[in-house]
Amino acid sequence: MAQQQRKYLIEVEKAKEAADGRPSRGPAYRSSFAKDGFPAPPEGMESCWDIFRMSVEKSPNNRMLGRRQIVDGKAGNYVWQTYREVYDLVIKIGNSIRSCGVEKGGKCGIYGANCPEWIMSMEACNAHGIYCAGAVEFIICHAEVSIAFVEEKKIPELLKTMENASQYLKTLVSFGKVTAEQKEEVEKYGAAIYSWDEFLQL
Repeated sequence: MAQQQRKYLIEVEKAKEAADGRPSRGPAYRSSFAKDGFPAPPEGMESCWDIFRMSVEKSPNNRMLGRRQIVDGKAGNYVWQTYREVYDLVIKIGNSIRSCGVEKGGKCGIYGANCPEWIMSMEACNAHGIYCAGAVEFIICHAEVSIAFVEEKKIPELLKTMENASQYLKTLVSFGKVTAEQKEEVEKYGAAIYSWDEFLQL
């Protein structure tokens, strides 16, 4: 282990040799900030939403989410959003989710690669007490997901599940754009699909 890393860790359990048919195991480490046990969370921090909200209060102008610009087919510099900018969008997304009739205790699916929209969708669900799940047909039906946030390129795959999934799934939100054909396909099943920008305007 590098010396630089070691100063932030303390060993709390020694390594053990293999014995009595049990495999060996390495030592267990803990952050040096918690060498005497884990501190109690700050007052008011009781949920995932509180962690985000309190981070925004503490560091509103710090960078939170970034996306690389693609210039001439090559990844360029990151464009950053601050905690406050992300928070403002999360509040809008949460309001849009509620305007679709999804209440506290409802279920939401998020389907796509890790990206700023994924994080914002999750935080909006956290803010409103909505459960997040992965989203493919079995999970949509098993978890009774009523709203799903979907990476743009994965929409065609998700649309293949609509015949069965539309029993529960009523709202789809693309991280990017939506075609007229996709809207028409979703509406056949009595559901609605929005582009990211459209959804923020609900």
